[in-house]
Amino acid sequence: MYKPIIGLEIHAELKTESKMFCSCPNKPAEKEPNVYICPICLGHPGTLPVINKKAVEYILKIGQALNCQIAETSKFDRKNYFYPDLPKGYQISQYDQPLSENGFLEIKTKEGRRRIRIRRVHLEEDTGKLIHPEGADYSLVDFNRSGVPLMELVTEPDIRSPEEARLFAQELQLILRYLDVSEADMEKGQMRVEANISLSKKEGELGTKVEIKNLNSFRAVERALIYEIERQREILESGGKVIQETRGWDAVKQRTFSQRAKEEAHDYRYFPEPDLPPLLIPEANLKIFDLPELPQAKRERFQKEYQLPEGDIGTLVNNKEWADYFEQVCSELKQTEEARAKLPLVQLYKLVANYLLNEIPRIAERQNIVGFALNERISPENFAELIVLIGQKEISSSGAQKVLEKMFLTGADPTHIIEKEGLKQVSDEAALTQVIEEVIQENPQPVKDYQSGQEKAIQFLIGQVMKKTKGKANPEVVKKLLEKNLS
Repeated sequence: MYKPIIGLEIHAELKTESKMFCSCPNKPAEKEPNVYICPICLGHPGTLPVINKKAVEYILKIGQALNCQIAETSKFDRKNYFYPDLPKGYQISQYDQPLSENGFLEIKTKEGRRRIRIRRVHLEEDTGKLIHPEGADYSLVDFNRSGVPLMELVTEPDIRSPEEARLFAQELQLILRYLDVSEADMEKGQMRVEANISLSKKEGELGTKVEIKNLNSFRAVERALIYEIERQREILESGGKVIQETRGWDAVKQRTFSQRAKEEAHDYRYFPEPDLPPLLIPEANLKIFDLPELPQAKRERFQKEYQLPEGDIGTLVNNKEWADYFEQVCSELKQTEEARAKLPLVQLYKLVANYLLNEIPRIAERQNIVGFALNERISPENFAELIVLIGQKEISSSGAQKVLEKMFLTGADPTHIIEKEGLKQVSDEAALTQVIEEVIQENPQPVKDYQSGQEKAIQFLIGQVMKKTKGKANPEVVKKLLEKNLS
């Protein structure tokens, strides 16, 4: 049985202020072509590159986060090849002395945790971008992206399934965002994945390698590898030979297609970049960065500290802004003594996650609001106050949804909204007894059903009380009083 052996090459644009070797603004998404360019990033004769210090620091930071060995000495090299969007005829990259190497990243699969080794993380410059006008017999070149600092990460061939490849790319994207070194938005081309895949019958034995270029979504990574595994398996099982080549991915037809013969390192004629000095990184500076809490550490802490369901933890960790907001709300709850009056803190944390992850997106969708900053709409203090009121049964769940929507739209505090809208939940037994007696008198059949052993009938009676009180009655108190009266 043939088994896939997969390695990834991942590029990510770094979010520095300027380009890699010149002072042009780093704005590759600029729609107006060829705005942010200069003689250096256009490769004019006689120009000299200057290394972007911040880009080097970002790569060292990434290397540290990925458990890499940081080089004490590193250098840049010329990678020679001709392509219309490469104005110099070569790309300044790194070959035999990368900034970081021999690291690893752990991913969580259905079978458990898997450690994927990382061969290298190095720094290079991006190319320009070719534009192909529809129906035209020519192409245009936009050099705004030319010279943008680019991280390249190369894994060892440790990945054993398309799912693992997707999980690795997703976890790396999260780490880059947590480090604040790249937005790594695949839809905007800020992160691109290339996959090398071969099939083999023996563990550790490599087959003929095929590279799939420029995969621009996690879905594409997984789908392209699934297709390529089946394509290669059919060739091998029929007695044929897989050709070493570079293939593209057709997202419409959901298939890979041949592009060109696969290049080897010697094809690029690497040699040291003569215009840039070697980089010397003193041993004392190899671990100079105070890294933020990384995604896996955050998952483990959220599980221990907040005891949330795994799905909620995953959603929060995948959105750092919302994870930070969640913790701000929980911090407010910890400082509020009255929060402990009705519910344990752990239950309040679960209420926060539920209303944050389920209700807020529904409200935003109903109001057709996208791209909002949650902190600017509801302060963590007000969100915590609402959770306390829910925990203390001061407001029903349906009332809480109405209050939250008003908070989202106006920024007002929940107590003010509850008073203004008359949404305070009624828990006073004396006030509810009269309503309950009316409901019992008006609904003899459900009463009879309940008294004959059909316990579900009480839910209908509770609903009638809620209807009469316009949803303000505390359903727990209502149920207790109904059971008392009907016994």
